[in-house]
Amino acid sequence: MSGQVVAVNASPTHSFSKVPSALITLLAGLGVEGDAHCGATVKHRSRVARDPAQPNLRQVHLMHAELFDELAARGFPVTPGLLGENITTRGIDLLALPVDAELRIGPSAIVKLTGLRNPCAQLDALQAGLMAALLDCAPDGAVVRKAGVMAVVVASGPVRAGDGVTVALPAGKFRPMDRV
Repeated sequence: MSGQVVAVNASPTHSFSKVPSALITLLAGLGVEGDAHCGATVKHRSRVARDPAQPNLRQVHLMHAELFDELAARGFPVTPGLLGENITTRGIDLLALPVDAELRIGPSAIVKLTGLRNPCAQLDALQAGLMAALLDCAPDGAVVRKAGVMAVVVASGPVRAGDGVTVALPAGKFRPMDRV
């Protein structure tokens, strides 16, 4: 399975959206250099308030550009970085991958998926109804979260729009992602 990086984004502040960049650098065990969520321990403010020593399983946020196409068709024009993702991809069904799948991005970066991003009410501040548009219902009644996936950085490296992305599935039983 392979795809491509469409855009890269970062923000040094805890703002909801991230700023499009020509290049981001992933740092092993930390995240995106210069991003507010970079660090070995959790940086998301509500999680820091609960336990600042917990490991940061949300170092990198990835979203698939196909979601932007779906949202645009439903009347929600969204551009890369607006929903807070660091890396926007195309060609990979990120939401269907298992926990611990590794994405090799660009010449040397590798991230390991930890779980799904849980959409939050801040989305409705961007566009009314956007949060509901990022949630769906599976045939069995389970909630389907479509707001991207979270990862930790396994190997450092630069990432740019146009870089290739390849997926390495973990050995063993398929473990579906849950919110993290």
